[in-house]
Amino acid sequence: MKSIIAAGFLLGMAHGAAIAGPYANIEANSGFYGSDYLGTATDVHVGFEGANWYVQGGPALLQPDGADGDIEVSAKAGASASLSDALSVYGEVSFITGDEYGYGTKVGAKYKF
Repeated sequence: MKSIIAAGFLLGMAHGAAIAGPYANIEANSGFYGSDYLGTATDVHVGFEGANWYVQGGPALLQPDGADGDIEVSAKAGASASLSDALSVYGEVSFITGDEYGYGTKVGAKYKF
């Protein structure tokens, strides 16, 4: 988790952005396989953000369908960059603890008409 937090701060400093300061983010993500409900992970994060980056982390409350819930630690860091007035790109890396570390990435582009 320290490396993800450090990466977020480095991304922010690389662009000269000031820290806009702490925020809270509560997010529930539910999973389905077809019409079968698999469970929900609720992130209760505290984060920091700059003009084009963020880093956040905290407990993840896991509630699988039909099983006992659990609490793990999750975090994510992301950044975006404008390539032109109409085109920007973004990316995010995230992880969650558990029996094995789970991690994910997200990359994308947004075009404004």
